[in-house]
Amino acid sequence: MALWITDECINCDVCEPECPNQAISMGEEIYEIDAQRCTECVGHFSEPQCVQLCPVSCIPVNPAYVETQEQLRAKYHRLQRAAVPLGAEAGPASDAAADAAPVPAASSLPASA
Repeated sequence: MALWITDECINCDVCEPECPNQAISMGEEIYEIDAQRCTECVGHFSEPQCVQLCPVSCIPVNPAYVETQEQLRAKYHRLQRAAVPLGAEAGPASDAAADAAPVPAASSLPASA
């Protein structure tokens, strides 16, 4: 399930920078959570950070977005894949390719200023 911020929000600015998925942003009047980006911190933390830090406890589960832990983890993986630039995937295959890439000779490197 994604979380949502109720109208009890006092705009304290505590939740937005703590969201590892950048799912929280300022709405017209209060902060809002993008349900397509909210994983309840699955994949990052054991507990939703916004819920832990909210001083007025105004971040409940959004009943309109019921998701299992497996679905939240799949969303986390989808978001992570989208965040990695094409060709920059980490892992054994890219490590092997980096090891095989030619290293320029010192004479072909630009002189430092």
